[in-house]
Amino acid sequence: MKNRVEDKIQELKEQTNAYVYEIKQLVEGLTIPNRVNLISYFTTSFNISYDPEQESLCLGSYHIHNIGSTAITNPYLCITLPKESPFYFSGRYVHENFTPNFKTQGQSNWERFNDKLSKEEYWLKPVGKSIIEPNETISFTNFQIKWSHNLPYSGTIMGFTYCDQLTDGIVVLNPINLNGMGQTQEEDNE
Repeated sequence: MKNRVEDKIQELKEQTNAYVYEIKQLVEGLTIPNRVNLISYFTTSFNISYDPEQESLCLGSYHIHNIGSTAITNPYLCITLPKESPFYFSGRYVHENFTPNFKTQGQSNWERFNDKLSKEEYWLKPVGKSIIEPNETISFTNFQIKWSHNLPYSGTIMGFTYCDQLTDGIVVLNPINLNGMGQTQEEDNE
């Protein structure tokens, strides 16, 4: 009886080893296609003032996360504000004509490469960072959007991410929607 149990255990071990070997062979033979896939999203914090003499503020960051299995090359982004909106955008970036020494200081510098007089579109690319590896995230941090509360305001701040592999771009997962009624308007309606 003891020999039969030992023989059966040995037989099962050999069978398990054969299955494991076969599975390893199948896994090694798999070719995982290089997949380009990324997501971009905003993180935000708000300080809303209802005092018509004070500005309201949105402090935000724009993140690009490579969730694919291949590197993303030459990433850049575009943040758009609504036309004729009361929103004012600012952030830490340099312009194309700044001196190269200033551009290379720090690791998270961004360069604005569209018309610096435009108040509706902000095209930005990371300085010194042309590749986002799989499972890596880069961020344009600490931008600000300000507006006054003395007039009604409404608009959506959009974001678009581009790279060599996605020339048509992808839209940010969570646009920033801002709307409200100025205090003077509310008082008139009462």
